[in-house]
Amino acid sequence: MTQLRTWLGVTAAILIAATPAMAGDIAALQSIGFSDDGSVYAFEEYGVQDGSGFPYSNIYVIDTVKDAYLPGTPIKVRIDDESVGLSKARADALQKAAPLLSTHELADHPGQLVAFNPVSELGADADTLRYLAYPADPAFGGAYALRLERFSTPPTDTCAGVIDDLKAFRLTLTQKDGTAVDELVHEDIKVPASRGCAVDYRLGAAVTYAPINAAAIHMVLVQVLSFGFEGHDGRWIAIPVRP
Repeated sequence: MTQLRTWLGVTAAILIAATPAMAGDIAALQSIGFSDDGSVYAFEEYGVQDGSGFPYSNIYVIDTVKDAYLPGTPIKVRIDDESVGLSKARADALQKAAPLLSTHELADHPGQLVAFNPVSELGADADTLRYLAYPADPAFGGAYALRLERFSTPPTDTCAGVIDDLKAFRLTLTQKDGTAVDELVHEDIKVPASRGCAVDYRLGAAVTYAPINAAAIHMVLVQVLSFGFEGHDGRWIAIPVRP
């Protein structure tokens, strides 16, 4: 509990809002961590809304076995005052999430950010992600690779007239510990309303965790790009993979 309080305090104190002028609102990503057995994972996305200038922070706590949010989550905070700093929104969200983070000891098991591919990365492929499960030098273990494929679906009533077609995606594991495979990890049945009017996706990051008495888990972070006020808005969703 002491470690959690320290982490919350440091995070809230050092991250002060600095909002550059830009088109669109691409949320920043902060991985939080796993429960001891890997059955729960949490991450935060945060930023300043385009158009309004309101700071926000969303914390997602996921049951990695059921691939579903824990009851009472996501925790979303938006401060409808553009004069308020981003750190305030983040601190408020962390305070609301603190009981869950403490119960599952998520700050004690951060896992490893083994791949990161933001929209600002030039020359990187938005559709593929290839990484080693453990950061080490010299490296050991075989590579893992994922492929993302987009497909079109009819726009929802909310998005009709805003975009021509609504984008969904499927995710496939193509390499596992150095061996070529073709395993479907996720395929949208429908696009949830929480994604807004999604126009594109990007394989953005991978976070791995190897519990002592349970199977390893990889959380794949997919960036959802949706129609926004001044350009595409970017938000994050996490897909559990148990290779």
